[in-house]
Amino acid sequence: MDFLSDQLFDGRQIRILTVVDAFSKLSPAIDVRFRYTGADVVATLNRVTGIYGVPQTIRVDNGPEFVSRSLDLWAYQHGVVLDFSRPGTPIDNSFVEAFNGKVRAECIDQNWFLSLADARLKCETFRHEYNGERPHISIGHKTPASRWSHEAGGRVRPWSSIRGRSNLTGNSHVHWSNFVGGDHGWTCPNVLGRASSPFQSSI
Repeated sequence: MDFLSDQLFDGRQIRILTVVDAFSKLSPAIDVRFRYTGADVVATLNRVTGIYGVPQTIRVDNGPEFVSRSLDLWAYQHGVVLDFSRPGTPIDNSFVEAFNGKVRAECIDQNWFLSLADARLKCETFRHEYNGERPHISIGHKTPASRWSHEAGGRVRPWSSIRGRSNLTGNSHVHWSNFVGGDHGWTCPNVLGRASSPFQSSI
């Protein structure tokens, strides 16, 4: 997870939380608010995990929203490892940084945001287009949505089978799993670390 900053046409500042999966390239959320606290991050995660399941590990930087008590408590309650990047070292979170570059170049810099609702609509439109209409070479020329749908269809090992033996390392990616309503799984964006999984990201 990471943040972008921009402003509305009238100069009011907005914060944009980006969440993207390193394995499938799927973005489960691009969330726009006037301000973001740790509690707001938790609210977004509750919404996302209610759809996609709870991750083992989430890679974040050392921003105040991510080092907050609210997020720390949420992670503890859900058994999630918060993998903090080194201060001043964006390469530690290079995948989400690359995704942020796409969001800025192809959405933020291409639009005037007339209101918070307008910014949310345009970012959500970009997210759906990115997920559903853009094939990626690194995932076999599939779209992120089709990659996720394919792997969630039973090809990814259940979260419960890999939890507790993840062999985390600093430069690989881990499973975001336990697909709600079924025994499937997915991987998380900002998630760096390696899971005992039949699928390993090469990013």
